[in-house]
Amino acid sequence: MPARSTPVLLVEDTPSLARVYAEFLKKDCTSVTTVETGAAALEQLADGVPRIVLLDLQLPDMHGMDVLKRISAQALPCAVIIITAHGSVGVAVEAMRYGAYDFLVKPFSAERLTVTVRNAMERLRLAQLVDSFEKDLGRSRYHGFLGSSLAMQAVYRIIDSAASSRATVFITGESGTGKEVCAEAIHRQSPRADRPFIAINCGAIPKDLMESEIFGHMKGSFTGAVADREGAAARANGGTLFLDEICELAPDLQTKLLRFIQTGTFTPVGGSRLEKVDLRIICATNRDPLREVEEGRFREDLYYRLHVIPIHLPPLREREDDVLEICRQFLTDYAREEGKGFVRFSPAAEQALRTYHWPGNVRQVQNVVRNIVVLHDGDTVTPAMLPAPLGAPAGTAAPPAVNGGNGHGSAHGSGHGGGHANAQGSAAQAPSPKTVKPLWEVERDAIEEAIAACDGNIPRAAALLEISASTIYRKRLAWQAEGKL
Repeated sequence: MPARSTPVLLVEDTPSLARVYAEFLKKDCTSVTTVETGAAALEQLADGVPRIVLLDLQLPDMHGMDVLKRISAQALPCAVIIITAHGSVGVAVEAMRYGAYDFLVKPFSAERLTVTVRNAMERLRLAQLVDSFEKDLGRSRYHGFLGSSLAMQAVYRIIDSAASSRATVFITGESGTGKEVCAEAIHRQSPRADRPFIAINCGAIPKDLMESEIFGHMKGSFTGAVADREGAAARANGGTLFLDEICELAPDLQTKLLRFIQTGTFTPVGGSRLEKVDLRIICATNRDPLREVEEGRFREDLYYRLHVIPIHLPPLREREDDVLEICRQFLTDYAREEGKGFVRFSPAAEQALRTYHWPGNVRQVQNVVRNIVVLHDGDTVTPAMLPAPLGAPAGTAAPPAVNGGNGHGSAHGSGHGGGHANAQGSAAQAPSPKTVKPLWEVERDAIEEAIAACDGNIPRAAALLEISASTIYRKRLAWQAEGKL
């Protein structure tokens, strides 16, 4: 359907024709501005860009093509329809080259003009729609999020839609997917962005202190309450209260939270006066909240009070190549922070990052990239620099046997596994007490032989020994300090 408020600029130097064309367009366009010269047309365009420009080529002061070229050079968001009595294929081609939408040769009927204008308007509408989708679907950053996958674009759109509301948001997702980042994004996108954002991890605070953390307490209300203390609900007044790991709340506190959500009021621990606040609640969990309800650990009525706008954060393994975007950004950030020279991952390293399943999600990516940057240097991250299990080659889940100096044994663990394995080998050979080595020597020999077998690559040796690279670095530094290496 044509837009009833479509503004049209008609550039026609014959007044009688201008009146006829304006009459043709009256049903579809509420605003038709008519000018007779190219100069007047440029003035109108400078004052405000119309949606449609009907442009005669033969003007008294300049050629209409010059006006079209000016519109093209300035990339003005309008559709230009050329109207002329002197049409030719060459002129039409040139007009199209400069962005004209269509070319009408005089005389033309009212239907031909109105259909052309309607089609031009539809084209503009579709172009705006495409631009809008490209803007939304092309976002690789959104507040604290990184990632341009379709799964994350859907999350961004939900946040865009939900942010302006007061409705409670319930975020679910595996550990490390960025639930607090999501809560902060909602807050920062909302009208409450300039007010406090208060986050509480319900699983990290002892249950007997949780009520005080949320609602505050009065002096003397319990042992250690030496002064009045404002709770998170009061501190978040006007802003957003984020309750992470909401399913960890004790049943009695779930009841009080339900009452708080229903009334917007609460009483501090040990207090007698109701306090009222205006805030938005966002909660999150890495559990299945419906299962928690079904198994009686979470109140059903509280669940439905909180589960108004659900947002599920996809795990990293379902986010296409987002892992590479995230790894590259972390590499840049950590290399700058640590004063290292890394600027890229090799293709083989990127393939390893892409195919790994990332059970710890983005938090695990942070740890892996930090490990690489701290323990290595260069301009390119290679597969040999990747820590276990990314860097462990296929078929090396069990460490190889290494020579401990008095028989053969396997080194496992982070301090005693090597000695235990060596003791088994020694027992098989029934060694005498004189041939038994101290445990630290067995461990040192096992580690050094693993490093030598990996051509000095400590992270690879650590993967084979099934210990962390930091354990090897720590032990070698200690042995060096004691003169044992």
